[in-house]
Amino acid sequence: MLKKTIQPENYVPEEKLLKVIPDKDPEIKISLKRIPVVEKTGKMIPVCEPTLQGNELKYLTECVETNWISSTGRKIIQFEEAFARAVGAKYGISCTNGTTALQLALYVAGVGPGDEVIIPTFTMIATANVITHLGAKPVLVDADPYTYTMDVNRIEEKITGKTKAVVPVDIYGHPCDMDPILDIAERRGLAVIEDAAEAHGAAYRGRKIGSISDATTFSFYANKIITTGEGGMITTDSREFYDKARNIRDHAFSEERHFWHKYVGFNFRMTNLQAAIGLAQVERFDELVESRIRNAARYNALLKGLSGLTLPPQAESVKNVFWMYAILVEDDFGMNRDELRKQLAERGIETRTFFIPMHLQPIYHGKYAGQSYPVSESLCSRGMYLPSSSGLAEDDLNYICAAIKEIKEGARR
Repeated sequence: MLKKTIQPENYVPEEKLLKVIPDKDPEIKISLKRIPVVEKTGKMIPVCEPTLQGNELKYLTECVETNWISSTGRKIIQFEEAFARAVGAKYGISCTNGTTALQLALYVAGVGPGDEVIIPTFTMIATANVITHLGAKPVLVDADPYTYTMDVNRIEEKITGKTKAVVPVDIYGHPCDMDPILDIAERRGLAVIEDAAEAHGAAYRGRKIGSISDATTFSFYANKIITTGEGGMITTDSREFYDKARNIRDHAFSEERHFWHKYVGFNFRMTNLQAAIGLAQVERFDELVESRIRNAARYNALLKGLSGLTLPPQAESVKNVFWMYAILVEDDFGMNRDELRKQLAERGIETRTFFIPMHLQPIYHGKYAGQSYPVSESLCSRGMYLPSSSGLAEDDLNYICAAIKEIKEGARR
């Protein structure tokens, strides 16, 4: 019974879907060719790695030396306040990771069994999973073909009497078109909980992501622009939301007396150790963000005009922070996306495919049978991202682009 509860039936994708779903990740075969970059660094070029060049070790040492290593300690409050300031919000609530931050935010917003929450189908699976864990139903919307974020023109048709919230997801560092979403939510009485796991430092129409929605959630996983290894944050301007979220995050202990609980709470607390790393990272917030943007500009300059590649979007109204440098491999490149990834792997270059849409996931496919989201499926079949670390060396970036050009040239022969 347990197995049937947590696993889908034996799901075999339809033949037409096999053309959409990416191949397995290729092995990085750094020994096959003479690779100057690999010889120089002693390793392959990872798709992303943390940049820990500030006070991370110093602050961690302070935690250990003073014995403040758990979920109480000065670094937690300092990190929450510093991150909230950096994204233009009044309050920050740290959590164990970005997934629990989103689950907590939705729970505080009142999402529960029987409710519906509108999300993009083109997102990381955590967005759908937290809604499912709360007993609610994810309702899917296709992607915008230019920005890859939720198509705002498709939201209103998905609203029913059960809809409780909308979760716009800022994809690969590019913000959603927020004003239409906020307008719909206000007219229809819905909460807007923005999933900005990938958008540290981004902005929409001059407003910082983290200060626009009812609440915004961030991830601090090791590949994020700001990292704590694992960790997350909710930002909000609502004191009521802040107080409730902080309480529920910590088992909902009552201020009246210890071990006295008025809500069903969670243990989603961040440790002082994680916060110490986060605080050091936030001290270099602008530097880390600008590094991603600078890398993207260099990629653009080197890959511009190369037929068969669609470079990342940049809407006029937003600041895209290019968490990942995301490209589409088109038919006229000379090979498909998966073959390009294999050849890059042979040169020591790690890549990742785009997200597989929610309606194609084995655990969710049966719930969305018959539904089609052509833009998201197209993005899934063509998309990949290149190494995007904030600390990516210019020589490595040049090598990656030269490898792509070499591979394309070889496909012509």
